[in-house]
Amino acid sequence: MHTLTLLALVGLAAQLVDGSLGMAHGAVSTALLLALGTGPALASAVVHLAQIGTGLASGAAHARLGNVDWQVVARTGLPGAVGAFAGAILLTRLSTDAASPLTAAILLCLGLYVAVRFTLRGMPRGRLGAPLHRRFLVPLGLVAGFLGATGGGGWGLIGTPVLLASGRLEPRKVIGSVDAGKCLVAVAASLGFLVSLGTRGVAWTWVLAFLAGGLAVAPAAARLVRFAAPRVLGSAVGGLIVLLNARTLLTCDALSVPGAIGVCVQALLGAVWVAAVAYAVRAHRADRAAAPPAVPGLAETAAGAGAGAGAPE
Repeated sequence: MHTLTLLALVGLAAQLVDGSLGMAHGAVSTALLLALGTGPALASAVVHLAQIGTGLASGAAHARLGNVDWQVVARTGLPGAVGAFAGAILLTRLSTDAASPLTAAILLCLGLYVAVRFTLRGMPRGRLGAPLHRRFLVPLGLVAGFLGATGGGGWGLIGTPVLLASGRLEPRKVIGSVDAGKCLVAVAASLGFLVSLGTRGVAWTWVLAFLAGGLAVAPAAARLVRFAAPRVLGSAVGGLIVLLNARTLLTCDALSVPGAIGVCVQALLGAVWVAAVAYAVRAHRADRAAAPPAVPGLAETAAGAGAGAGAPE
């Protein structure tokens, strides 16, 4: 019972982070399952089965709040489902330990770019609203879905920073669209695991515990991202990506970093992240204070003039 309660709390926390930042649900949940001694394939299967429900609830909540670009969902989610199914089949047959450091290094670079870009300069300007082409979105979805299934988490860790770095979608729409597409990826990955593992090896009580915790907080997480400042949100997302993947690199066998040094590096990165977010908050407040004040009644006057111009004489 204590294990199920812990899993429900982790599912709640992971969904709160994922629903508001568009990432890390799978990374947090899979890390816990691996710490409990679960095999990589089974851990990823449990997480993705739970994400069918949490992804649906989170996507619906984001859609109600206008945080979803459905064209982005379709062009990333469908190829993402293909990649997730293939990744699930592969994970049950092969080890992905060798690929883990390379993936973490790529994500770390993306996280650094997003964190520096949003912390120092805020929301990218000039390209916001420009179309995202299929030749960009389809490979992104395919790779993110594949790595998400093989690593137990990666759909948001890849999709969110890449879409943020493009500067063509508001952060809240990036997060909402990534969360909405997650349901498609989770269904495909779960089918792949069930085909390979069968149903008897899946801990269904663990799936339900994750699901219950995630469903409890999904609507609140979607509402949080709507009111978050883009500059602060981008800084927080980038820093979280750096922290998660720095830990992966520092603990991998290939680098052989002593434990004490690894802990010190992670603590330093955490302190830098906190300072960066604090700087982004101050910069956001300064930008808002410098913005020209809205003139009361101006919108109503303009609307009335427009209506009058269109009225018949």
